[in-house]
Amino acid sequence: MKKEDCFYLGKIVKKYSFKGEVLAKLDTDEPEIYQNLDAVFLELKNNLIPFFVEHSQLHKTELLRLKFEDVNSEADADSILKCDLYLPLDLLPKLDEDKFYFHEIIGFTVTDKNFGQVGIIKAVNDSTAQSLFEIDRNGKEILIPMNDEFIVKVDKKQKTIEVSTPDGLIDLYL
Repeated sequence: MKKEDCFYLGKIVKKYSFKGEVLAKLDTDEPEIYQNLDAVFLELKNNLIPFFVEHSQLHKTELLRLKFEDVNSEADADSILKCDLYLPLDLLPKLDEDKFYFHEIIGFTVTDKNFGQVGIIKAVNDSTAQSLFEIDRNGKEILIPMNDEFIVKVDKKQKTIEVSTPDGLIDLYL
């Protein structure tokens, strides 16, 4: 399985028991839908390796307690500590038409109600407090906050996103 065929689910953050159980911090708003997994991919030495789940359950609110097959000791758990968890893209829950996953909108065309066609989304920057569309306009980068108040319409079939940004925001980049 290749990383581009998967989505990031979370990270193993600590050991839970002396029997090899671990706790994973999930990167999701709905952790409960992942509490009955059969298997996950762990990133080990830049490779995705399948690990089969013996049992799992939510621990507190955002942590998932996992017991993997063949991980039976603290030493085994230490070897997978801090590993990223991935699942195949086809396991992502379907979203309403006006909602999207970040990876889905790469390549979409952005148009602004006032400005007109802005450019093509090349990435989403979610490392800041406010996620940003990174848009390429003829070699220039334009950043638009992914704010519900700015997003007017998402058309997945036409691969377009219509926004309404404050006057002058786009001009700052040109």
